Amino acid sequence: MEVKDSNGTLLNDGDSVKLIKDLKVKGSSITLKRGTVVKNIRLTDDEEEVDCRVDKVNIVLKTCFLQKM
Repeated sequence: MEVKDSNGTLLNDGDSVKLIKDLKVKGSSITLKRGTVVKNIRLTDDEEEVDCRVDKVNIVLKTCFLQKM
């Protein structure tokens, strides 16, 4: 399974990515701002999602909103 970011670059476990769009987190009042760097991502069984930790909260992000650093 190949997991790719919004530009088509391959993603691996432990990569750092940044957000390309402001995202509201469902079920929370948290808004992740564009340009936020997310370190140490983990791949999931779904090639369109990655698991990560932002501001001490574990969340799942869609790869279409990420850019590899």
